[in-house]
This record gives sequence, C-alpha cells and structure tokens, in this order.
Amino acid sequence: MLYNSAVYALGYKVLRKGLTPAGVAHSWFLGSTVFAAFGVGGYVLVCLYFIFGTLVTKLKLEQKQREGIAEARSGQRGPSSVWGSGIAGVTCALLALATGNYELWQIGFVASFCSKLSDTVSSEVGKAYGRTTYLITTFQLVPRGTEGAVSGEGTAAGVLAAFLFSAVSLLAGQVPDLAAAGVVAGAAVVANLAESYLGASVQGRLPWLTNDLVNMLQISLAAALAVAANQALLLPAAAA
Repeated sequence: MLYNSAVYALGYKVLRKGLTPAGVAHSWFLGSTVFAAFGVGGYVLVCLYFIFGTLVTKLKLEQKQREGIAEARSGQRGPSSVWGSGIAGVTCALLALATGNYELWQIGFVASFCSKLSDTVSSEVGKAYGRTTYLITTFQLVPRGTEGAVSGEGTAAGVLAAFLFSAVSLLAGQVPDLAAAGVVAGAAVVANLAESYLGASVQGRLPWLTNDLVNMLQISLAAALAVAANQALLLPAAAA
C-alpha cells in the first residue's frame, strides 16, 4: 500500500488526465490489491493499460466531440468506469490472495485487462479513423460511434493491442509462456467481439444495461475464458 500510495502521490497530476478525483480514489484500491497479489509486474500492466487507454481516448478528440461520440468529460473516468474496467482483475487478485493459487488467477487477471484495452483501442480507433462501420449482428451500415458497431480499422487495432499486451505480460512474468500469452490474447479478442454483439443486440433495449455493466460482463468473460482454457488445455499439456 505504501508503494502504491507513493506512486499515486507523485503521479496524481498524470492520473487526473484520465480519472476524476473519485476515480483516482477508487483506482487506488484496485492498484493496491493488484500489487499485493501479483507484485510489480501486475502493477505495471495496470499502469500500462491506464496510460495507453487514456492516450487512445484522446485520438481526434475534437472531431469525436463534434460528432457527439467522444467519451464524457473528455475521456476522464469516474468510479463506475474504474470498476467497469477493473472489477474482474481485482476479483482475480483477491481470489489469488485467498486461495494461494496465483498462477490460476493470474491468467484471468491479465486477460481481463487485455480485453478491456483491446476494446478501448478498437472503439477509439474506429471512432477516429473508421471509414465504414457496421453492426456486428446484421452488417448493416451505421454511423461511427453506434453501440455494437465495428470497423476494419478498429477491429484490426484491437486485435493488435491484445497481442501486444499479452506479449508485454509475458515479458513482465505475468503469464508463464507463449501458449498462455496466446490464450490471453484469444480470450481478450473473443470477449471484445462478444461485447460488440451484446451492444448491438440488446443494450439499447434494456435501460439498466449501461456501458459500465457491459464492460464488466466483457472483462469477466475474458477472465473466465482464459482460466477455463488454462485448466482444460494448458495444464494437461504441461503435465503430459
């Protein structure tokens, strides 16, 4: 906690570029929990997610504001967005601390943040540079920024972000090998596409299904897929 508090004190101005004051406070708990469970490597991954997620949100911000598709508060995230992005990762961290099975829950933690970064990158690149956007359910052409809309540019950027994040996770010692890194990237991309499908199919018809709740479902799916694949495929292969 002291390490995390020092980082937050020194980097408060930087944090405020992407978070509201309340968002900073909630993210402090997230950072402390991740550091306790997964050490410096896990903490660095969360920092990288925040930095690159904030930067990509600023892409062509004025254009997106004119079109009415920019994130609220110029991309600053409040507590609900913090938990929409981090609740699955924090849950994995708490489960790792409670059970002592760090390797099992670590891959879920990494996959959750990998998927959220992939989603953020695909969404923001698509809104900034997407030339043709269509609903993932019907392939109907729709304006940029429509819930559930995808573009070639955004999708490609999101897939690239997932594989780069998983590669960095491998270098940071947060996944054990290339196979696990591939599982993380695959789970992240599948969950990202599922989020788009959910947005296109039902989100607009259910007032209670907010973006933050959809994000929670997405990152939870990514974590669950990665943990399940690790148990079903990677561990038996390693034991053989």
